[in-house]
Amino acid sequence: MPTEAPTASRRRGELLERAILDAAWAEVLEVGYPKLTMEAVAARAQTSKPVIYRRWRTRAALVLAAMQHSLPGWDDLPDTGSLRSDLIALLQRVAHRFDLVPGDLIPGLITETFSDPESAAAVRAQITSFARARILRPVLQRAVARGEITTTEISPRLARLPFDLMRNESMIYGMPVSDAAIAEIIDEVVLPVLAATPRES
Repeated sequence: MPTEAPTASRRRGELLERAILDAAWAEVLEVGYPKLTMEAVAARAQTSKPVIYRRWRTRAALVLAAMQHSLPGWDDLPDTGSLRSDLIALLQRVAHRFDLVPGDLIPGLITETFSDPESAAAVRAQITSFARARILRPVLQRAVARGEITTTEISPRLARLPFDLMRNESMIYGMPVSDAAIAEIIDEVVLPVLAATPRES
């Protein structure tokens, strides 16, 4: 087991936090969530456990922050020229995003935080963070401008729908969601629902 390293000099604020988050994610990828220790993260980041605990009170909180820090963001949303291909590209990106997450991480986080409502809520928020209406709205706005649909106003449930269906597909069959399954979700469920959504008043 790595020994705890002394705190590196002159690292403060964001620079130190980035080093800790990078170290935590590297440990997750190298040893998996169940074997991750705060000692190993501190050694890799060249800091101390108390420094880490001042920022993240639990291992789960640290790893959630590291996951958010390390996974690709949503700044560059698909713009392919059609709503269907935009939505397919978006779901493929979501599928790829979770290809980057070790298979034992999400189950481990859920199990570890089961008795801690605050941490459990943070895990759920991280897992479903891509399913917010703000992620879909730019795609829908372009579709409205092209005349493909009539409104960008969708309910939170509809905003979650394609991602919930994809997550269910993965959990039921225990494998990455195929491109064919993504196309079926879009063609057979999401597009018909969007087409039936009432026009903005």
